[in-house]
Amino acid sequence: MTNKQREITYGEAGVEALREEMGRDPSIVYIGQGIGPRGGNFRQTRGLWKEFGDGRLRDTGICELGETGLAIGAAMNGCRAIVDEVFLDFILEAMTQVIQQAATIHYLSNGKIKVPVVIRGAMGSVRNAGAQHAHSFYAWFAHTPGLKVAVPSTPYDCKGLLKTALRQDTPVMFIEHKGLYNSKGEVPEGEFLVPFGKASVRREGSDVTIVAVGRMVQLASEAASALQDEGIAAEVIDPRTVAPLDRDTILRSVAKTGRLAVVDEAPAACGFSGEVIALVSTHGFDSLDAPPRRICSLHVPNPFSPALENEMMPSVTKVVSEVREMLRG
Repeated sequence: MTNKQREITYGEAGVEALREEMGRDPSIVYIGQGIGPRGGNFRQTRGLWKEFGDGRLRDTGICELGETGLAIGAAMNGCRAIVDEVFLDFILEAMTQVIQQAATIHYLSNGKIKVPVVIRGAMGSVRNAGAQHAHSFYAWFAHTPGLKVAVPSTPYDCKGLLKTALRQDTPVMFIEHKGLYNSKGEVPEGEFLVPFGKASVRREGSDVTIVAVGRMVQLASEAASALQDEGIAAEVIDPRTVAPLDRDTILRSVAKTGRLAVVDEAPAACGFSGEVIALVSTHGFDSLDAPPRRICSLHVPNPFSPALENEMMPSVTKVVSEVREMLRG
Protein backbone atom coordinates (compact mmCIF):
# COMPACT_ATOMS: atom_id res chain seq x y z
CA MET A 1 0.00 0.00 0.00
CA THR A 2 1.41 3.37 -1.07
CA ASN A 3 1.65 6.06 1.59
CA LYS A 4 -0.52 9.10 0.93
CA GLN A 5 1.36 12.00 -0.68
CA ARG A 6 1.14 15.60 0.53
CA GLU A 7 3.19 18.73 -0.11
CA ILE A 8 5.29 20.12 2.74
CA THR A 9 8.40 22.28 3.02
CA TYR A 10 11.96 21.05 3.26
CA GLY A 11 12.15 22.41 6.81
CA GLU A 12 8.93 20.68 7.83
CA ALA A 13 10.19 17.41 6.38
CA GLY A 14 13.28 17.58 8.58
CA VAL A 15 11.19 18.27 11.69
CA GLU A 16 8.93 15.36 10.81
CA ALA A 17 11.91 13.02 10.48
CA LEU A 18 13.20 14.11 13.89
CA ARG A 19 9.80 13.71 15.54
CA GLU A 20 9.37 10.20 14.17
CA GLU A 21 12.87 9.06 15.06
CA MET A 22 12.90 10.63 18.53
CA GLY A 23 9.55 9.00 19.22
CA ARG A 24 10.85 5.65 18.00
CA ASP A 25 14.22 5.74 19.75
CA PRO A 26 14.49 7.26 23.27
CA SER A 27 18.30 7.26 23.04
CA ILE A 28 18.27 10.17 20.53
CA VAL A 29 19.33 13.51 22.00
CA TYR A 30 19.61 16.84 20.17
CA ILE A 31 22.22 19.47 21.10
CA GLY A 32 22.76 22.91 19.60
CA GLN A 33 22.34 26.67 19.59
CA GLY A 34 18.73 27.89 19.73
CA ILE A 35 17.21 24.50 18.97
CA GLY A 36 15.11 24.37 22.17
CA PRO A 37 12.11 26.63 22.85
CA ARG A 38 12.99 28.92 19.92
CA GLY A 39 12.93 26.04 17.43
CA GLY A 40 16.12 26.87 15.56
CA ASN A 41 17.31 29.69 13.32
CA PHE A 42 15.67 28.00 10.34
CA ARG A 43 12.77 26.42 12.28
CA GLN A 44 14.58 23.13 11.89
CA THR A 45 13.42 21.92 15.34
CA ARG A 46 10.15 23.81 15.60
CA GLY A 47 7.80 22.31 18.22
CA LEU A 48 10.12 19.48 19.26
CA TRP A 49 11.29 20.97 22.57
CA LYS A 50 7.70 21.27 23.77
CA GLU A 51 7.09 17.66 22.83
CA PHE A 52 10.31 16.03 24.06
CA GLY A 53 11.54 18.42 26.73
CA ASP A 54 14.82 19.89 27.85
CA GLY A 55 16.27 16.49 28.64
CA ARG A 56 16.40 15.53 24.98
CA LEU A 57 16.69 18.91 23.21
CA ARG A 58 19.34 20.95 24.97
CA ASP A 59 20.23 24.52 24.03
CA THR A 60 23.93 25.31 24.21
CA GLY A 61 25.96 28.47 24.23
CA ILE A 62 27.65 29.71 21.07
CA CYS A 63 30.52 27.24 21.29
CA GLU A 64 30.76 24.83 18.37
CA LEU A 65 33.81 23.10 19.83
CA GLY A 66 32.04 22.36 23.12
CA GLU A 67 28.69 21.28 21.71
CA THR A 68 30.31 19.01 19.12
CA GLY A 69 32.54 17.39 21.70
CA LEU A 70 29.53 16.91 23.98
CA ALA A 71 27.55 15.21 21.20
CA ILE A 72 30.43 12.90 20.25
CA GLY A 73 30.93 11.95 23.89
CA ALA A 74 27.21 11.23 24.28
CA ALA A 75 27.29 9.06 21.13
CA MET A 76 30.25 7.09 22.49
CA ASN A 77 28.33 6.40 25.71
CA GLY A 78 25.06 4.98 24.45
CA CYS A 79 23.12 7.89 22.95
CA ARG A 80 22.33 8.62 19.35
CA ALA A 81 23.27 12.27 19.24
CA ILE A 82 22.54 15.15 16.88
CA VAL A 83 24.56 18.34 17.11
CA ASP A 84 23.28 21.35 15.20
CA GLU A 85 26.04 23.72 14.12
CA VAL A 86 23.31 25.98 12.59
CA PHE A 87 25.64 27.72 10.10
CA LEU A 88 28.01 25.11 8.73
CA ASP A 89 30.66 27.84 8.38
CA PHE A 90 31.34 27.76 12.12
CA ILE A 91 31.98 24.05 12.31
CA LEU A 92 35.54 25.18 11.65
CA GLU A 93 35.68 25.90 15.39
CA ALA A 94 35.11 22.18 15.99
CA MET A 95 37.10 20.52 13.23
CA THR A 96 39.43 18.73 15.62
CA GLN A 97 36.41 17.03 17.18
CA VAL A 98 34.95 16.06 13.79
CA ILE A 99 38.11 14.97 11.97
CA GLN A 100 40.44 13.81 14.76
CA GLN A 101 37.80 12.28 17.04
CA ALA A 102 34.44 11.36 15.50
CA ALA A 103 35.89 10.10 12.22
CA THR A 104 38.66 8.01 13.77
CA ILE A 105 37.47 6.57 17.09
CA HIS A 106 35.81 3.48 15.59
CA TYR A 107 39.05 2.64 13.77
CA LEU A 108 41.35 3.47 16.69
CA SER A 109 39.30 1.31 19.05
CA ASN A 110 39.39 -1.63 16.63
CA GLY A 111 35.63 -1.39 16.25
CA LYS A 112 34.87 -1.50 19.97
CA ILE A 113 33.55 2.07 20.17
CA LYS A 114 30.73 3.28 17.94
CA VAL A 115 30.04 6.96 17.29
CA PRO A 116 26.39 7.31 16.15
CA VAL A 117 26.40 11.11 15.83
CA VAL A 118 24.71 13.29 13.20
CA ILE A 119 26.46 16.62 12.69
CA ARG A 120 23.94 18.96 11.11
CA GLY A 121 24.60 22.33 9.50
CA ALA A 122 23.25 24.74 6.89
CA MET A 123 25.50 25.75 3.99
CA GLY A 124 25.40 28.06 1.03
CA SER A 125 24.53 31.55 -0.02
CA VAL A 126 21.14 33.09 0.70
CA ARG A 127 20.09 36.74 1.02
CA ASN A 128 23.65 38.02 0.54
CA ALA A 129 24.98 36.70 3.84
CA GLY A 130 28.59 37.65 3.12
CA ALA A 131 31.88 35.82 3.30
CA GLN A 132 31.47 34.24 6.76
CA HIS A 133 27.95 32.82 6.43
CA ALA A 134 27.84 31.44 2.88
CA HIS A 135 30.44 28.68 2.51
CA SER A 136 29.67 25.41 0.70
CA PHE A 137 32.58 23.25 1.85
CA TYR A 138 30.69 19.97 2.15
CA ALA A 139 33.36 18.28 0.01
CA TRP A 140 35.93 18.75 2.79
CA PHE A 141 34.16 16.09 4.80
CA ALA A 142 33.88 13.63 1.92
CA HIS A 143 37.69 13.77 1.86
CA THR A 144 37.84 12.34 5.40
CA PRO A 145 37.71 8.56 5.92
CA GLY A 146 35.16 7.59 8.54
CA LEU A 147 32.55 10.23 7.71
CA LYS A 148 29.37 9.85 5.68
CA VAL A 149 28.08 12.99 3.98
CA ALA A 150 24.46 13.59 2.99
CA VAL A 151 23.36 16.68 1.03
CA PRO A 152 19.57 16.49 0.45
CA SER A 153 17.99 18.63 -2.24
CA THR A 154 14.25 17.94 -1.78
CA PRO A 155 11.82 17.65 1.16
CA TYR A 156 11.44 13.94 0.40
CA ASP A 157 15.18 13.38 0.64
CA CYS A 158 15.57 15.65 3.65
CA LYS A 159 13.18 13.44 5.61
CA GLY A 160 14.31 10.08 4.25
CA LEU A 161 18.04 10.75 4.49
CA LEU A 162 17.77 12.24 7.99
CA LYS A 163 15.93 9.17 9.23
CA THR A 164 18.63 6.98 7.66
CA ALA A 165 21.37 9.13 9.21
CA LEU A 166 19.88 8.71 12.67
CA ARG A 167 20.10 4.92 12.35
CA GLN A 168 23.79 4.82 11.44
CA ASP A 169 26.42 3.63 13.90
CA THR A 170 29.01 5.92 12.31
CA PRO A 171 29.28 9.74 12.10
CA VAL A 172 27.16 11.46 9.46
CA MET A 173 27.55 14.99 8.19
CA PHE A 174 24.02 16.11 7.34
CA ILE A 175 24.36 19.27 5.29
CA GLU A 176 21.34 21.30 4.15
CA HIS A 177 21.24 24.38 1.97
CA LYS A 178 19.77 27.45 3.65
CA GLY A 179 17.96 28.37 0.44
CA LEU A 180 15.95 25.13 0.49
CA TYR A 181 14.21 25.31 3.87
CA ASN A 182 11.08 26.98 2.47
CA SER A 183 10.97 24.98 -0.78
CA LYS A 184 8.07 22.56 -1.11
CA GLY A 185 7.73 19.06 -2.44
CA GLU A 186 5.76 15.85 -2.14
CA VAL A 187 6.50 13.72 0.90
CA PRO A 188 4.51 10.57 1.71
CA GLU A 189 2.92 10.15 5.10
CA GLY A 190 4.28 7.38 7.24
CA GLU A 191 7.55 5.50 7.44
CA PHE A 192 10.15 5.58 4.66
CA LEU A 193 13.92 5.75 4.41
CA VAL A 194 16.22 6.98 1.64
CA PRO A 195 19.35 4.81 1.40
CA PHE A 196 22.83 6.29 1.40
CA GLY A 197 24.88 5.83 -1.77
CA LYS A 198 21.90 5.78 -4.14
CA ALA A 199 21.63 8.71 -6.55
CA SER A 200 18.39 10.03 -8.01
CA VAL A 201 17.88 10.75 -11.70
CA ARG A 202 15.89 13.97 -11.38
CA ARG A 203 15.38 14.34 -15.11
CA GLU A 204 16.14 11.94 -17.94
CA GLY A 205 17.95 13.04 -21.08
CA SER A 206 20.16 11.79 -23.89
CA ASP A 207 22.48 14.68 -24.82
CA VAL A 208 24.35 15.67 -21.66
CA THR A 209 24.63 14.59 -18.02
CA ILE A 210 24.45 17.35 -15.40
CA VAL A 211 25.51 16.35 -11.88
CA ALA A 212 24.55 18.68 -9.01
CA VAL A 213 23.89 18.56 -5.26
CA GLY A 214 21.83 20.58 -2.79
CA ARG A 215 20.26 23.77 -4.14
CA MET A 216 22.18 23.36 -7.39
CA VAL A 217 19.88 20.46 -8.28
CA GLN A 218 17.01 22.94 -8.62
CA LEU A 219 19.18 25.26 -10.69
CA ALA A 220 20.33 22.39 -12.93
CA SER A 221 16.72 21.24 -13.41
CA GLU A 222 15.67 24.77 -14.41
CA ALA A 223 18.56 24.91 -16.86
CA ALA A 224 17.55 21.52 -18.27
CA SER A 225 14.04 22.86 -18.91
CA ALA A 226 15.49 25.86 -20.76
CA LEU A 227 17.79 23.61 -22.79
CA GLN A 228 14.82 21.43 -23.73
CA ASP A 229 13.33 24.45 -25.49
CA GLU A 230 16.47 24.46 -27.66
CA GLY A 231 16.15 20.76 -28.43
CA ILE A 232 18.85 19.67 -25.96
CA ALA A 233 17.86 16.82 -23.61
CA ALA A 234 19.83 17.10 -20.37
CA GLU A 235 19.86 14.36 -17.75
CA VAL A 236 20.11 15.68 -14.17
CA ILE A 237 21.75 13.43 -11.56
CA ASP A 238 21.47 14.20 -7.84
CA PRO A 239 23.92 12.01 -5.85
CA ARG A 240 22.04 12.77 -2.59
CA THR A 241 25.07 11.54 -0.62
CA VAL A 242 28.61 12.39 -1.66
CA ALA A 243 30.12 9.86 0.77
CA PRO A 244 29.23 7.19 -0.16
CA LEU A 245 28.96 8.32 -3.78
CA ASP A 246 26.84 6.41 -6.29
CA ARG A 247 29.46 6.11 -9.02
CA ASP A 248 27.51 3.61 -11.10
CA THR A 249 24.55 5.90 -11.76
CA ILE A 250 26.85 8.72 -12.90
CA LEU A 251 28.85 6.42 -15.17
CA ARG A 252 25.73 4.87 -16.69
CA SER A 253 24.34 8.31 -17.44
CA VAL A 254 27.53 9.51 -19.13
CA ALA A 255 27.69 6.28 -21.13
CA LYS A 256 24.27 7.22 -22.48
CA THR A 257 24.81 10.95 -23.08
CA GLY A 258 28.51 11.20 -23.90
CA ARG A 259 28.89 14.53 -22.11
CA LEU A 260 29.28 15.68 -18.50
CA ALA A 261 28.84 18.98 -16.68
CA VAL A 262 29.02 19.38 -12.89
CA VAL A 263 27.24 22.31 -11.26
CA ASP A 264 28.56 23.20 -7.81
CA GLU A 265 28.08 26.22 -5.57
CA ALA A 266 31.57 25.66 -4.16
CA PRO A 267 34.64 26.87 -6.06
CA ALA A 268 36.07 24.39 -8.56
CA ALA A 269 39.55 24.02 -7.05
CA CYS A 270 40.02 20.64 -5.30
CA GLY A 271 36.24 20.21 -5.04
CA PHE A 272 33.41 17.76 -5.63
CA SER A 273 33.18 18.76 -9.28
CA GLY A 274 36.75 17.62 -9.86
CA GLU A 275 36.06 14.31 -8.10
CA VAL A 276 33.12 13.54 -10.40
CA ILE A 277 35.11 14.46 -13.49
CA ALA A 278 38.07 12.33 -12.32
CA LEU A 279 35.68 9.41 -11.79
CA VAL A 280 34.29 9.67 -15.32
CA SER A 281 37.68 10.37 -16.92
CA THR A 282 39.14 7.26 -15.27
CA HIS A 283 36.26 4.80 -15.62
CA GLY A 284 34.19 6.23 -18.46
CA PHE A 285 36.69 8.00 -20.70
CA ASP A 286 35.68 6.11 -23.82
CA SER A 287 32.10 7.31 -23.35
CA LEU A 288 33.03 11.00 -23.53
CA ASP A 289 32.40 12.92 -26.75
CA ALA A 290 33.57 16.24 -25.30
CA PRO A 291 35.72 17.46 -22.39
CA PRO A 292 33.71 17.63 -19.13
CA ARG A 293 32.91 21.05 -17.70
CA ARG A 294 32.83 22.45 -14.17
CA ILE A 295 30.24 25.18 -13.61
CA CYS A 296 31.12 26.50 -10.17
CA SER A 297 31.41 29.63 -8.10
CA LEU A 298 34.43 31.83 -8.73
CA HIS A 299 37.41 31.25 -6.44
CA VAL A 300 36.80 34.36 -4.34
CA PRO A 301 35.28 35.03 -0.89
CA ASN A 302 31.53 35.32 -1.08
CA PRO A 303 30.79 39.05 -1.53
CA PHE A 304 28.11 40.91 0.38
CA SER A 305 27.14 42.94 -2.70
CA PRO A 306 24.14 41.33 -4.48
CA ALA A 307 25.51 42.27 -7.89
CA LEU A 308 28.91 40.77 -7.17
CA GLU A 309 27.46 37.65 -5.56
CA ASN A 310 25.25 37.03 -8.58
CA GLU A 311 28.32 37.35 -10.79
CA MET A 312 30.40 34.84 -8.84
CA MET A 313 27.70 32.17 -8.42
CA PRO A 314 26.47 29.56 -10.91
CA SER A 315 23.18 30.51 -12.58
CA VAL A 316 20.67 29.02 -14.99
CA THR A 317 22.01 31.31 -17.70
CA LYS A 318 25.59 30.15 -17.11
CA VAL A 319 24.64 26.48 -17.15
CA VAL A 320 22.65 26.85 -20.36
CA SER A 321 25.50 28.74 -22.01
CA GLU A 322 28.17 26.19 -20.97
CA VAL A 323 26.12 23.20 -22.09
CA ARG A 324 25.23 24.87 -25.36
CA GLU A 325 28.92 25.48 -26.10
CA MET A 326 29.77 21.91 -25.16
CA LEU A 327 27.34 20.51 -27.71
CA ARG A 328 28.43 22.92 -30.40
CA GLY A 329 32.05 21.90 -29.85
